[in-house]
Amino acid sequence: MKKLLSGRVAIVTGGGGGLGRTHALELSRHGARVVVNDLAHERNAAAASAVADEIRRAGGDAIALTGDVTRPDEMEAMAAHAFERWGRIDILVNNAGILRDRSFAKMSLEDFRLVMDVHVMGAVHCTKAVWARMQEQRYGRIVMTTSSSGLYGNFGQSNYGAAKMALVGLMQTLALEGERRNIRVNCLAPSAATAMTEAILPPEALARLTPEEVSPGLVALVGDDAPTRMILLAGAGSFECAHVTMTQGVHLADRARAGEALCDQLQEVSSRAGEVVPATGWEQYELEVAKASASQRRSAGAVASL
Repeated sequence: MKKLLSGRVAIVTGGGGGLGRTHALELSRHGARVVVNDLAHERNAAAASAVADEIRRAGGDAIALTGDVTRPDEMEAMAAHAFERWGRIDILVNNAGILRDRSFAKMSLEDFRLVMDVHVMGAVHCTKAVWARMQEQRYGRIVMTTSSSGLYGNFGQSNYGAAKMALVGLMQTLALEGERRNIRVNCLAPSAATAMTEAILPPEALARLTPEEVSPGLVALVGDDAPTRMILLAGAGSFECAHVTMTQGVHLADRARAGEALCDQLQEVSSRAGEVVPATGWEQYELEVAKASASQRRSAGAVASL
């Protein structure tokens, strides 16, 4: 088998079990040297060590490093350790996460903050720890773990959904900022049976949604020819893409009646005919100003013809 990631160094957070474990194994199978990260709690640390041992028994190279993604100093120490051992860090997989599911009315603010802290700030801390090194070596591949709960919503997961959509926004901007230094940033939205999902999905679905079926998607997002700004969905051996699009919409010249007119034309505003995937956020401004200018020219032309 061709080693797509030969010589690369990868960090996988939350690597002691579930998706993190299969991600680490898959990266190693393709030639990467892997840092398996998990919490320092005895059970998590033992699980991370077991994954690293499994990789080494299969002929790969891996180390287990404990650290809490919510603690930036621990993530910096982890990155420094990996860099000291192998001289570079090529791949970061922000996989660590938790669930605190309840309806919004019943959810405590503490549980909302905790989920945001682990998923969003955890990814920020890990990315910050490797970003300068990736810039200097002019190579980096970073994957954020998003979710259909963020992309499309899911009952009882307002905290999780908000965090997962925030990671899409983080990915969009980091991909732009990293482009000149060959740092590519993508999102992976897995459908997999893990400890986080076993209480949610029925047994027949869990049997199909194994983490092993997701991890090949990760390989496509971290290789030399990886895309950037892709939102890749993966589950049960299937792969899809999600896109944040912008419709052509309408321009309403009559400010006095704009609210009323918009209510009448929402169907046209939401029409997907001619929708685009903007390259940057500036395309919203450009489209809106262009439509306003065209409307002004039409009005001026109509007056001139009178």
